[in-house]
Amino acid sequence: MSANVRYLHNAARPARRPPPVDPGHVVAGLEGQRLNVLLDAIYEGPATRPAWEEALRQLQQRLDASHVALIVRRPADDQFGTMAHVGTEDAVAMESYTKHLFAVDPFVDLQEGEVVTPEELIGEAWLDSAIYRDYLKPLDVRHLLGADLRTADGIECQLRATRPHGAEPFGEGERSLLRFLLPHLKRSIRQQVQLDALESERQLFAGTVNRLSLGVIRLAASGSILDMNDEARRILAERDGIALGLGGGLNTDSTQEKRELLRLIDNAIARSGKPSPGLAEAMPITRPSGRARLGVLVKPLPPGPWPDSGRRPAAVLYLRDPEASVPQASQELARRLLGLTRVETRLAMFLTDGHSLDETADLMNIRRNTARTHLRSIFSKTGVTRQTMLVRLMLKSVFTLA
Repeated sequence: MSANVRYLHNAARPARRPPPVDPGHVVAGLEGQRLNVLLDAIYEGPATRPAWEEALRQLQQRLDASHVALIVRRPADDQFGTMAHVGTEDAVAMESYTKHLFAVDPFVDLQEGEVVTPEELIGEAWLDSAIYRDYLKPLDVRHLLGADLRTADGIECQLRATRPHGAEPFGEGERSLLRFLLPHLKRSIRQQVQLDALESERQLFAGTVNRLSLGVIRLAASGSILDMNDEARRILAERDGIALGLGGGLNTDSTQEKRELLRLIDNAIARSGKPSPGLAEAMPITRPSGRARLGVLVKPLPPGPWPDSGRRPAAVLYLRDPEASVPQASQELARRLLGLTRVETRLAMFLTDGHSLDETADLMNIRRNTARTHLRSIFSKTGVTRQTMLVRLMLKSVFTLA
């Protein structure tokens, strides 16, 4: 949503109008639980989806507003920012504003922490502005109340509330409430920015692990599965050697391997609460299809500094399918990084996957002498002299992170 969207659309007003807010009550904390509930909603806003929706809904009721919107964006950003809002949205009007009218919106860049109306900022000229005449008036928006915030890490926030024609203007009680809430909202927005940064890092590393064809399953202290990545889901969905059981736990085709897997998981969880949880343990999983055995590694995770809620991972289980195919994008990057032809890259990939040169020739449907010729060319281009050195070079190359 537009970084410049400052206020939005008309919605049905609450059936019952709450009493005006006495600023003395806000400062003195005499509103008790109602105010605490609103503050809780603000601080829980970053963890809810859509973010701050409940807080804005409560604020809408407290302000007797038709619409309340919170717009978050980076400064000097021409792109639309992120908006949380409550109230009915007119899609056609929104498109008109974001594409044309936002550029001439005068109700912007407010003094931080001040709660003002357009009339106070601009004067009577506000009612003659294109924004009011062509955008707000047709939506039955007459009264606006706004405040801006700016965080130390460069995030700009606009809070806007509206009332329709025929309603009373926002009074000092509503202004006092917003002034009281602004510092709390600012802290909550900083939390949201930090959570977004952590989520971006998580997605980056999760994507890299997926592209490495490594299945990851996180386990709780009870042994139950908390979550898993796409590669783990793929391996389990094949039900070839290992799968999800009826109770949601891990099950193997071999009874003996299941006992060993449970032992590894129990040992890892038992060591997870210790400051030095120790080394990981590993085992193979036989696949009835006859394909290469899966590799399983179970590792305990160190405890966190805070009391365990039961949802913190106690151990992680890694699954490796040696026959997982390499993404086409990785093959192309390998070709460009190592200066190989496409045929040479395919041959090198097969060797890296553990195939012999003769097996690779059969897989590529070429003669063995032709495969040897390509291998000599690869040696010349990469500077290695043995097949094991080539495999090591391929495994350590950055293309595996693509």
